[in-house]
Amino acid sequence: MSLWTLFFLCIAGFCAAFVDSIAGGGGMISIPAFIMAGVPPHLTLGTNKFSATANSLTSSISYIREKKVNWNFLAVLIPFAFVGAFLGVRTVIRIPQLYLNLLISFLILLVSIYTLLKKNLGQEHKVITLYARHWLFAIIFALSIGFYDGFFGPGTGSFLMFVFIKYFGMDFLHAAGNSRVLNFTSNAISLVLFAIHGKIWYAVGIPVAFAMFLGALAGSRLAFRKGVLVVRPLFIAISFFAALKLIFDFIGYIR
Repeated sequence: MSLWTLFFLCIAGFCAAFVDSIAGGGGMISIPAFIMAGVPPHLTLGTNKFSATANSLTSSISYIREKKVNWNFLAVLIPFAFVGAFLGVRTVIRIPQLYLNLLISFLILLVSIYTLLKKNLGQEHKVITLYARHWLFAIIFALSIGFYDGFFGPGTGSFLMFVFIKYFGMDFLHAAGNSRVLNFTSNAISLVLFAIHGKIWYAVGIPVAFAMFLGALAGSRLAFRKGVLVVRPLFIAISFFAALKLIFDFIGYIR
């Protein structure tokens, strides 16, 4: 790989992490960039996961320091996201990811449209009482989103944020913080499995990881300064972009 191509990937990684730390969906930038650079698909997923783990760790620490994370809530969900990601990576090593991507794209598109229409969604942080049905939904969701993140990944953060806002009463900043920590869990186990299967290009992944570290730091700081004013519109834009990107990929594949 030439230095110019590596520089391009680092710029893309910075932008991806910047966006991802605020609204999720950074994989919509980084994964196409790896593909454009000529990195094979499975190596793209593994190397991107390696770099993205630096992003999710950095932004997670930032949100934890700002007290935007509910550890009692996440303590229940993290093990299930862990198991889901394990199963997702084990699956993607063996089969195509086409139809799962299409399903996720339509779900994210609905999420972005709903968020656009609901003007007050995510404006306030509400403390709600969680009953058995809430926990059951949360566990199934954590398992499913963990599987998707291990299997492919783009749009995971956006989908997590929407569910935390809509069903658990969080505002955008708390939703971003909790989704970052949960996303880091699935990234970490996925990273280990991709490494075991030899699907990480470390010479590329390490400099891109450093660029993502800087992007996540900058994005988190902007989110804390501007709050909902920047998080909500960026969340809607990234959700639309993620959904349309996955749909166009599907159309291009079947052609």
